[in-house]
Amino acid sequence: GMCHSDSMVVNNGMAYPRVPGHEVVGHVASVGERVQYPSAKNNPLVGVGWHGSHCFHCSSCRRGDFMVCPNATVTGLDTDGGYGEYMLAHWSAVCELPPDIEDPAAAAPLLCAGVTMFNGMRRQSHLVPGDLVAIQGIGGLGHLGIQFAKRMGYRVAAISSNSKKQKLAQSLGADYFIDTSVDLDEPPSILLQALGGCALVIATEPSSKSMQDLVNGLAPNGRVMVVGAYADTFPISPLQLIGKRAHVCGWSSGCAPDSEDTCAFAHSQGIQSMNEYFPLSKVQKA
Repeated sequence: GMCHSDSMVVNNGMAYPRVPGHEVVGHVASVGERVQYPSAKNNPLVGVGWHGSHCFHCSSCRRGDFMVCPNATVTGLDTDGGYGEYMLAHWSAVCELPPDIEDPAAAAPLLCAGVTMFNGMRRQSHLVPGDLVAIQGIGGLGHLGIQFAKRMGYRVAAISSNSKKQKLAQSLGADYFIDTSVDLDEPPSILLQALGGCALVIATEPSSKSMQDLVNGLAPNGRVMVVGAYADTFPISPLQLIGKRAHVCGWSSGCAPDSEDTCAFAHSQGIQSMNEYFPLSKVQKA
C-alpha cells in the first residue's frame, strides 16, 4: 500500500539508498535461524506496518508500550520497506493476517491508516457504546475511521470540507454529516453540541482552524485526538479545556499485535478499505 508519508522518504532527503513502503502484505519466504516462528512452515499470509521494531529494554518497552520506544524503527524509513518483490522484516514487526481474506492487497491500508484509527479508538477508556464520535476528514484515514466507529457501537458524525463526500460518508455508516465547505450559520462545534457533544473527535485533516473549533464541540471529558501529521500549530485557549476537562492528544499507528487485532476485527465486521491498484512498475504514477 501507499501512504502519504512515503513521500517524505522520496522527497525530503532521508538517508539514501532507501526502499519506501510500510503497508506490506505477503507470504513468509524464510526466517532467520534464531527466530522462533513455528507457523512459518505453513507459509502464512503476513503484514508489516509502520512500526518496524523496538528495543525491548527501555522503560517503555519493559512496560509493553512499544510504540513510544525511543529506539524504535520505522519500516521504509529506517529500514527498507515493501516497494519490491522481497523485503527483510524484524520478527517483532510481522503480524499474521486472517488466512481467508479475499483480497490480501486490500488489507495493506489496514496496517497503517486502519490500525491508527482502530487502535486509537479502542484505547480511549472513557468511550462507551452510544457516545458521539466525530471523524474530521474523509480520506484514507477517515473512511476507515467511520467504519470502525460505527461497528464499535458509536454514533458517528463525519466532518468534511467536500460536500461530494456526503453520500460516501453515509454509505460507510455516518449518522450525521457536517459540510464545512459552505458558510454555516453556526460553526461545526455548535452543531456537535446540538447532538450532545463529542466524546471523541479524530482529526485526520490538516486544518488548524477546523481543529481549534472542534475542541468546542467536545462533551465533558471529551478528547480531540490528532492523527493527521503536519507541521502547523493551532491555538487553544485554556478556557476551552478547563471547564469541561477536555483533552487534546495525538496517536500514531500500532505494533504487530495491534495490526493483527485491527485486521481480525475488520474481517469479522466486513470493514473494507477503498483502493486503486497499480503494478509495481507504475509506482511513480501511483
